[in-house]
Amino acid sequence: MKKRFFALTMTTVTAVSLLAGCGGKAPAGDSAQSGTESASDSGELYVYNWGEYIDEDVITQFEDETGIKVIYDLFETNEEMYPVIEAGAVNYDVVCPSDYMIQKMRENDMLAEINFDNVPNISQIDPKYMEMSKAFDPDNQYSVPYCWGTVGILYNTKRLEELGVDAPTSWEDLWDERLSGEILMQDSVRDAFMVALKKDGYSMNTANETELAQAKQDLIDQKPLVQAYVVDQVRDKMIGGEAAVGVIYSGEMLYIQEEVQNLGLDYNLEYVLPKEGTNLWVDSWVIPKNAKNKENAEKWIDFMCRPEIAKANFEYITYPTPNKGAFDLLDADMQGNKSVFPDDADLAGSEVFTYLGDDVDSIYNNLWKEVKSN
Repeated sequence: MKKRFFALTMTTVTAVSLLAGCGGKAPAGDSAQSGTESASDSGELYVYNWGEYIDEDVITQFEDETGIKVIYDLFETNEEMYPVIEAGAVNYDVVCPSDYMIQKMRENDMLAEINFDNVPNISQIDPKYMEMSKAFDPDNQYSVPYCWGTVGILYNTKRLEELGVDAPTSWEDLWDERLSGEILMQDSVRDAFMVALKKDGYSMNTANETELAQAKQDLIDQKPLVQAYVVDQVRDKMIGGEAAVGVIYSGEMLYIQEEVQNLGLDYNLEYVLPKEGTNLWVDSWVIPKNAKNKENAEKWIDFMCRPEIAKANFEYITYPTPNKGAFDLLDADMQGNKSVFPDDADLAGSEVFTYLGDDVDSIYNNLWKEVKSN
């Protein structure tokens, strides 16, 4: 998931107004396009994506090559995006949700099947990411991977040495009382519960209420040790030496490594994937069922799968690319950066988040409220 909460600063592209608060569905004539190609695609393309999740020059290049005008809009979370697409007040043609949200959209008949005859560059996506996508798109009919990543522990080597604490290797290390006031946790229900569930040897997609109750109690027990529940602030707090350890997303690592070098810090910030496994996430392009410009959307997806375009986007947003052609274009040092591109062995025990249904989501949300209010 675009991990994720960058400022919305894309000032060089045109944006349409979000109508998330507008009620009502799209007119029947719009939704009737369903999964078929429209012979009347306009010269426009409405794109809905995370903030700071594309190289703006790529948008310009797409417009120049195709003559299609891109109207580009931004969202901050999957949960913000979903009701906008559901309401249909704005007919977006291509959207970039995360794994579990794609599953929810698919199960609620909100997505059009992609005509892969129009996306020949799908061949550039490493098959292992297509296989990974089957967790939320079983037949690979509705989505094309754009970025992927992991969640791990970032740690300050100098601060841990001062505290007499070894480098972390397990999620359980985030319950070490010597780290009191030194831990940054993600302010996200699924990610926080993932940490506790994995520590306990459970699936991060569990719906077992006994396992969830144990994870809730673990998080409550950990709470006195936690300095703060944060989102994007974990990066800057760790760079600033404000905490010893923090739960963070792998796409932040290139920025962090560069900042540490530029600032000449007297400590290193290292990233580790805990031995129990972690959240292995995928953000993918999908086409809403009521898209008015489906063929244009497929042209966009195909363009994004072009190796040199995928490489440009990777270098801009620094989240790992699933595009094997783009990976081959990277220099050897970048290909060997295990914080960004971990070996398959490092991902043992990792899972992709799945949509658990509204009832189970409510259980998670209520338990998280108990953790935060305790």
